Amino acid sequence: MGDAIVISLNGLRSGKRDFSRHLGREFFSSFGNSDILDADISAKIRLEKAGDFVGLDIVLEGTLTVQCDRCLADLVLPVGRTVLLSVKFGPEPAEDAALEENGREVLYLPEDGLELDISQVVYDWLCLSVPIQHVHAPGECDPEVVKYLARDSECSDENSGDSPFAALKGLFDEK
Repeated sequence: MGDAIVISLNGLRSGKRDFSRHLGREFFSSFGNSDILDADISAKIRLEKAGDFVGLDIVLEGTLTVQCDRCLADLVLPVGRTVLLSVKFGPEPAEDAALEENGREVLYLPEDGLELDISQVVYDWLCLSVPIQHVHAPGECDPEVVKYLARDSECSDENSGDSPFAALKGLFDEK
């Protein structure tokens, strides 16, 4: 994976280090994601090592472009998320054990782990930033498409007598 975010832990000394990555459409393509049409994400990563503690603070900012569910035009969504991770060495505990401590998600690496690939974690958090429904704010959809959508709803209102649900209309109206 060419856009992988891999951190070398070999010979890592105590202290803090900052680095950043730009994530574009290629990053999402490498995961087989075709819903993200475009991306302009800045990933700022602060790595801190102190004794056995290895922590990562990841700040994800930028935009993701998806298709609007209503008008099918591009919809640009802002992204602003901070992800806190702790890295522990050794086998992953049983499923009932907590995978979070002090507000940080815990990642487990083998004792001899020399590299930490956080691509999947970053990808997952970015995908969680996208709402389930992708819809423009009212009035921002493509007017040409909305014109046809409005015409279809008018037709369905005019022919409501033909609907099998027409008999239910007014059922709960107060008399």
